[in-house]
Amino acid sequence: MEALRTVLTVILILVSIVFTVIVLMQEGKSAGLGAISGAAETYWGRNKGRSMEGALVRITKVLGVVFMLLAVVLNINF
Repeated sequence: MEALRTVLTVILILVSIVFTVIVLMQEGKSAGLGAISGAAETYWGRNKGRSMEGALVRITKVLGVVFMLLAVVLNINF
């Protein structure tokens, strides 16, 4: 059982590092002056889900769930 806890702890540390890097790679959500002029209606604005930014958002959500699950599992006293 101790080996499983060690493996899960190592996985949690790796997920934490990747999670931090992915969050830092994302752009800010502030609209700025570009939203006033309609710059949000560009090609990248309409297809954000298929762009690199959309992929980073999806990866962030998945890593957040994995992080929380690992934290809960490691907190159980077994």
